[in-house]
Amino acid sequence: MAQSLFAGQEPEMILPTEIDDGHASDDESEMPGTSSRGDHYQRAQPPEAKRPRRSDQHGGGRHIASENNSLFGIVRQGRQALQSVVDDWIENYKRDKDSALLELINFLVQCCGCKGIVTNEMFVAMDQTEIIQRVTEEFDEDSGDYPLIQSGPAWKKFKNNFQEFIVVLVRQCQSSLLFDQYLFDNVISLLTGLCDSPVRAFRHTSTLAAMKLMTALVTVATSLNVAHDKISRQYEAERAKNPAKRASGRVEILKNKNDEYEENINEIQQMMGNIFTGIFVHRYRDTVPDIRAVCMGEIGTWIKNYPSMFLDDGYLRYIGWNLHDKHWDVRLKCINALHGVYTSEEFASSLELFTSRFKDRIVSMTLDKKTDVAVQAIKLITCINSYREDALDNQDCESVYQLVFSAHRQVAQAAGQFLNQRLLVRDEEQLKLKKKGLKKFSVNVAPIRDLVQYFIESELHSHAAYLVDSLWDQTAILKDWEGMTSMLLEDSPSGEFEPLTDKEEAHLIDIMTCSLRQASDAQPPVGRAQPKKLTGKEKHQVSEDRRLYTTHFIQALPHLLGKHGIDPDKVANLVLIPQYFDLDIYTSSRLEQHLEPLLKLLTEIVTKHTDKDILSNCAKTFEYLCGETYSISYKCKTALSSLIDNLTATFQAAWQDYVENASEISENEIYNLSASVRRVAAFYSAHNLNSWELYDTLFKIARSSSDNVNVNAPIIADSVGCLQHCLMWAKIDIDDQNPDKNLMKSLKRRIHEVMSLCSELMKFHSDSDVKEEAYINICDLLVYYGKQLGTEKALKPLVYVADRCLQDDLGQFVEQFVFIQEEENADDDDDEAQKIEALHKRRNLLAGFCKLIIFNNISVKAAADIFKHYLRFYNDYGDIIKSTLGKVNENDRVECARVIIRALHILWGSLPRMDRIRIDKATEDFAHIKDLARNFSFIFNLDQLKSREAIEALHREGIVYALTPERNENDPSSPPPNADFLEIVNEFTNKMLKQDRKTTLQYLDSFNIRPGNEDLWAAYLIYRTNLANTESDGRVATQKSTKATQNTVLPTQTQRGRPANNRKRGLDDDYPSTPASSCSSSGFSSVHNTPQNTALSRAERAAARGMLRQEKENVSSQE
Repeated sequence: MAQSLFAGQEPEMILPTEIDDGHASDDESEMPGTSSRGDHYQRAQPPEAKRPRRSDQHGGGRHIASENNSLFGIVRQGRQALQSVVDDWIENYKRDKDSALLELINFLVQCCGCKGIVTNEMFVAMDQTEIIQRVTEEFDEDSGDYPLIQSGPAWKKFKNNFQEFIVVLVRQCQSSLLFDQYLFDNVISLLTGLCDSPVRAFRHTSTLAAMKLMTALVTVATSLNVAHDKISRQYEAERAKNPAKRASGRVEILKNKNDEYEENINEIQQMMGNIFTGIFVHRYRDTVPDIRAVCMGEIGTWIKNYPSMFLDDGYLRYIGWNLHDKHWDVRLKCINALHGVYTSEEFASSLELFTSRFKDRIVSMTLDKKTDVAVQAIKLITCINSYREDALDNQDCESVYQLVFSAHRQVAQAAGQFLNQRLLVRDEEQLKLKKKGLKKFSVNVAPIRDLVQYFIESELHSHAAYLVDSLWDQTAILKDWEGMTSMLLEDSPSGEFEPLTDKEEAHLIDIMTCSLRQASDAQPPVGRAQPKKLTGKEKHQVSEDRRLYTTHFIQALPHLLGKHGIDPDKVANLVLIPQYFDLDIYTSSRLEQHLEPLLKLLTEIVTKHTDKDILSNCAKTFEYLCGETYSISYKCKTALSSLIDNLTATFQAAWQDYVENASEISENEIYNLSASVRRVAAFYSAHNLNSWELYDTLFKIARSSSDNVNVNAPIIADSVGCLQHCLMWAKIDIDDQNPDKNLMKSLKRRIHEVMSLCSELMKFHSDSDVKEEAYINICDLLVYYGKQLGTEKALKPLVYVADRCLQDDLGQFVEQFVFIQEEENADDDDDEAQKIEALHKRRNLLAGFCKLIIFNNISVKAAADIFKHYLRFYNDYGDIIKSTLGKVNENDRVECARVIIRALHILWGSLPRMDRIRIDKATEDFAHIKDLARNFSFIFNLDQLKSREAIEALHREGIVYALTPERNENDPSSPPPNADFLEIVNEFTNKMLKQDRKTTLQYLDSFNIRPGNEDLWAAYLIYRTNLANTESDGRVATQKSTKATQNTVLPTQTQRGRPANNRKRGLDDDYPSTPASSCSSSGFSSVHNTPQNTALSRAERAAARGMLRQEKENVSSQE
């Protein structure tokens, strides 16, 4: 029988014949189903109001007070304690039931936002159905606002007071009035009728009131059950006594009391049943998400507080069905409701059927697009796992495990809690057995090994920092550095654990290093969350952790490097560890004897390894150890100087050998030169090596291809990078106030030499890596020695300005190496990591070029070649191009507008033509240009007053481009070749103020255009009509039919003409982060411009013909 409760599909949404009040959300329009009520239940009739006919002596009754003195005004203002307000109303009710009930009815009606009132005459002559119909007719639907949805602290306070009023009313009436079969029967009947209203305000307000009333009744029922159980025990105990020992009449008193409790409980349950079947069953699938959310939010409270009635599959299924809701808030309320149920162990046995039915849906919600929903879903899965581990299979767990690598930190931490509970936590008995006779670190050997094994199986080996951050607050094993070190150094002492494999050791070192980084600053990894400001407690914890792990690793790290220093995968992370040390501990704890072995091992690693990551990490570690603020820096600098002497001498010797044996180069000589250049490049990036005079040698290597010396491309690329570092360090060596003239002259010469060489390599070298390195050097040096340096008068001679030829070369490089269309027949088996790495490299190349535009190191006109790719490459570079567009607009709005129109010019010139004057508008390229113009127009929404000049300049540029060259002399009636470009410019018309339209219209008329054939001149005529129509703020003034508006972008309208979303629009709305074809969430709707949609509509053509006739009439009248 229980299984049938979940059989079939989720019930369809109820769609009442709703009077549109202007607040229909996007989610409402998407709700499926139009089934009639009663798909699963017959509509429960509301309890018949037990209201006697009012006598003539009550005909006058109390008059309705003014709004401020009314019950609604008192609750809204919140100046009185609600309990005293309720007590006063109860006293009035005891004196005159009908008048008090009328006041309560008007309170509920006013809370709905209805301005009308229920008069005494209506109360006497009409039943509640007629009263509801009357107030519905008087509801001011045009306003669209009602108290529950109005913004501001006052209305938020009212909403809380309104809910509290219902709860206090029930609490104060629970001893008597709750069971008088008059007051609450009428209230429930009224709320049931209002919940069936087509007016959203009535449904929303009455549903909230009914749900809060139900919650209050649940509280009363719970207390009655407790009292009833107590009385029942007393009654049974009294009956069990010997008749001689019973108190006189006590059994009868207890029996009467017990019967009274049973009667009251039955009556409350009857009221709750009426609310549930009459209101909840219909409103939990209402079209309005807020109403559905109210229902789901309260049913969880009922189940938790009154499980004897509501902890049943017949009630749980409503939550399960709404787990599929389209609105995130409803889904969140469902998850929260279930979370309150699953946290109680006593409910576990009643949830097996529900869990088996809806578990898959809950697991899938861990991937919800709304972060809050996903987090709570993961926590719910954790609760389910805690009460019954076999409820989740391996596939369910794997899908949650992977979320520890999520970019959303809350999601990742919730998944980390699940991973820790499922995989890492050990039973206390098991831990006790392990502790007996074993070392301290052995307690965590098993969970550490399990964590390492999971990390290996996850195949996300470059994201250990994300894994550590997810588990940081969940488990202490990440701070068991002694245990990790012992596992890495000891080969199963006394057989305590199985030795780690090389792969496990490498991944354990990765996890250990990331845990040290996390402990050093308590900040999330890059890309997961913004850096946070630490509290005093967190700072103290960081300080304590640094002291502990520094003390440990100062002694242990030399041993780790000695054992694992040969393996590149392991040593790359081990050499990072000193960067997280508190170096003062070397002296404060008298551990300086461990410094020399560390420096010696680091030196050996540099001389033995050629991996770029290892060398770069070693260079940064030496940089940290040589900090001026530490007492050990002198020893570290001595070791570093000796190391660099060795590296530079080896480098010079390797190049000398290479040149001498240029005719017969051996593999050994190539390797020696490559390794030495790579080491020099790694240390040049972190240390100033200019005193070793390496520039001339590096320059010779970089230009070896011009000197007919055969040098491998990677060596040239590394040398070019070294030249860049050489020039950057040289600027630091110069005194800003009194620079040495010889140094300035030498540096300027070198800047021009390197820029010329890099330009040559970028254009002509055959290797792509060399080209990219040369391009990056040019971009970085243009910024470093760009126009900004001219603000310092002493350094102004060093400013390097890119000429037009270099700017064009940079633009061509970006076009060739960045904006690459993916091949349709690309191998699907290509390594995804390689694709991501290639995309990351291209993004860096584009960012370097955009940086030059933003800092005005190259002409802003070059941005047009970037902006034209905005839509086609939106997924790859949309954020970079959008940011660049915003910065250019901040720097110069007018110039930004000109760049935008220039980008559209470039694309327009590539369109296929039907003949000399007509563009083929049935192509996707034409639709793409219109979409691009529409997206560009959003940038001018930010402040139209500040953008006035820019918009006008854009239109003028567009008009000049469209109307020049002038028409063909052989056919004066034909338009210029680019006249249809005005259709693109027309996308920006709605951004102009009325007075600016007039000015632009005058400029357009100054071209003395006399249109000929209406089809050929349609774009011009429609554009002119829009400029002339200063009363409309739409794009096409003459569009009146739905066909005419199919290609426009207008605010989404309801039936009564109000925007569907009335919220204030911010930066992300006016300047959307997605193309206009998908920006409906910002309050805009658009149609993808297919070739069929881009043709001029009939209304547009009619407007063009009308405009043509008007022009001819004007000409005739002038003649």
